[in-house]
Formats: sequence, structure tokens, C-alpha cells
Amino acid sequence: MISLKKLGPGLLFAGAAIGVSHLVQSTRAGADFGFGLLWALLLVNVFKYPFFQYGPRYAAATGESLVHGYKKLGKGVLIAYAVLTFATMFTIQTAVTIVTAGIATSLFGDFISTELWTVVILAICLALLLIGKYKLLDNLIKVIIITLTISTIIAVIMAFSKNSDSVSLVQILPEGTIEIGFLIAFMGWMPAPLDISVWHSLWAIEKKKDDHEFTPKTALFDFNIGYISTVILGIGFVSLGALVMYNSGETFSASAGVFSNQLIEMYTKSLGSWSYIIIGIAAFTTMFSTTLTTLDASPRAMNQSIQLLVDKTLQKGYLFWIALLALGTVCIFFIFASEMGFLIKVATVLSFLTAPFYAIINYKLISSKHTPKTWRPSNFMHVLSWLGILFLIGFGIWYMATLLDIF
Repeated sequence: MISLKKLGPGLLFAGAAIGVSHLVQSTRAGADFGFGLLWALLLVNVFKYPFFQYGPRYAAATGESLVHGYKKLGKGVLIAYAVLTFATMFTIQTAVTIVTAGIATSLFGDFISTELWTVVILAICLALLLIGKYKLLDNLIKVIIITLTISTIIAVIMAFSKNSDSVSLVQILPEGTIEIGFLIAFMGWMPAPLDISVWHSLWAIEKKKDDHEFTPKTALFDFNIGYISTVILGIGFVSLGALVMYNSGETFSASAGVFSNQLIEMYTKSLGSWSYIIIGIAAFTTMFSTTLTTLDASPRAMNQSIQLLVDKTLQKGYLFWIALLALGTVCIFFIFASEMGFLIKVATVLSFLTAPFYAIINYKLISSKHTPKTWRPSNFMHVLSWLGILFLIGFGIWYMATLLDIF
């Protein structure tokens, strides 16, 4: 049996994933559609599974990250990855930071504005990462995920016990541009953007440096624990939205501060007012961990990509990218501070539309000569990968066709 100390990258994956996709998108799905979008949550988790798994599988089997693997597939693949990362990292960072700032405003008071909370949170994250205290989060992430999982499960049970209305499990296929747009956005970050597979491979390499017993088998077990946690919590947040908000006449606000209050009140309605502080802290630490991991991972990935492209070690590369990301996030936030819903939709839709690219290259890399034969996909994983690629491309085409009124 693998001890909790052996786990790491998989729970960091969960910490990065259980953020906007769960706290925001899943609760919105439940509030707007009841349990009608459970099919989408389950399907997208099944079809994205192999492409996320290939990150730690490749890293543990080869001792190098997916970024190195992309270069082996061809310089054009690595260039495409770098361009996509640069194009999406600012909206992703802003989306997660704005939710974190909103929860901070709700939890600690509005004695300073949400905008100022954003600057403070980013400054703290920068200090932690640049001073080298990130390992502290690596230790705390286990407590954060366990706390949020237990509190969410208890909240769902209490919400079910207090619910006097009949629960409908009729599944819904959204119609209309707005509803289909939400469906794509919901699946875009459920359980996370596919580019997190690259981050996971980077974390797996770091884990392997500290723990030489971190084998491919351990890496897959570690990943599965994190992945199953994100699925369970996704269902939990959809359930809370459905049981507390659906048909209540209430709708979630697009303002970060107001939304955060509504989110925490969902728990207190189920558990009681005594739980406000506990749930608020759990939600804040979850979103803070997401903000911190994204602020670290995107610059790390960009720096490694550029170094491989120019074939040169850049001493200040990570510092440059993390400073640029923090500055860009603040600028975007001050422009769109009151449009949390819009920012999240843009970020999540972009992630879904770019998902086929990551799916295809991850599958191509793990199936190639660059991966030891023992750790290449099984026949089942090959079939699941093909189905997953078709699923992601098909829904992307459907969404674009809807926007253009082709169908």
C-alpha cells in the first residue's frame, strides 16, 4: 500500500483542477440545469482521462517532461504548444485569481476592494514562489483536498436530507447559443484544461528527484487518486447547485464578490451558519492553491519551451515569465473586474477548443518510440483515446457551428 507521503503530483493536479471548474462552473450547472448535465460531467471526465494520465506516465517512464517529448515530435509541435500556452495563460490566470479575490473579500471583509485583493494575492503567490516556499503548499495540499472533500460530501448529504422536492435525473441536451456555450465552457475546465497534463509531467519530474522510488506504477496510482477526487467533488458541487439553487428563483452573479457570498451561503444553508468560516477557509485555500499552481506552472512551461526552442539555458527566464504573467493578470483584471462570468467563459471555451491539440499530441507521444514499450497504452487505452479525440473534436465543431448558425 502506498502511503500518503508518497503521493504528490496527483494531489497537486487535484489542487489545480478543483477550482473554477468545480466552485464556479459545476455549481452553475446544478443551479441552471439541476442534475441535467451529469452526463456531460461524467463523459468529459472519461474521455479526457487518458490524455491527463499520459503526462505523469510519460514523465515517470522517461524521466523527462511532456515539453521535451513535444520537441521530439518536431519543433513545430513545440512552437504550437508555446503559442497556445502564451495565448491562454493570461485569461486562465485572471479567471482563477478573480474568484480567489472574490472569496477573500467575502471571508475577510471588504475593507479593501476586490481589485486590491487581487494585487495582494498575486504578491503573496509571487513571494512564495520566488523565495522558494512552494514546498509548503505541497505539504498542505493533502489537508486542503481532504478538508474540501469531506466538507462537500457532508454538505451534499445534509442538502439531500433537507430537500423535500422530488429529484429529477432527466438528462438535458442544451439548445440555443447561450446554453450550448455554457455546456462547452462547463466541459472546457472539467476537471481541468488539458494543458495541465504538461504541468503534471513537470511536477512528476520534481517528485522523482526527491523520491527515487516514484516509479511509473506509483505515478499512475498517485494520478488516479487525484483524478477520482476531482470527479467526486465535481458531482458534489453539481448536486449542491441543484439542491440549493435550482428552481429557487436565485441566479449566480457575474460579480466575483457577490458570487463568492452565494457560494459560501450554499454550504451554510445545508450545514448551518456555524460552518461559514470553515467552508470559507476551505474554499479560499482551494482557490489560492489553484492561483499559486497556475502562476508557477505556466511560466515554468513557457521557460522550458523557449529554452528548448533556442537550445540555450535562460538564467532569468522563469523570473521574466512569472513577472509578465502577474502584470498581465492585474491589467486584465482591472479592465474586466465586474465581468467574472465573461472572463471565465472565455478562458473555459478557449481551453475546450484547444483540447483536441493536447489530446492528439499526448496520445501520439505516449504511443511513439520515445516512450518505453512497457508503458505505452494498452488496447483499451488506445480505443478510449480515439473516442476521446472524436468527442473533443465533435463537440468543438458543434459549438462553432452553433455560433455560426450553420445548424
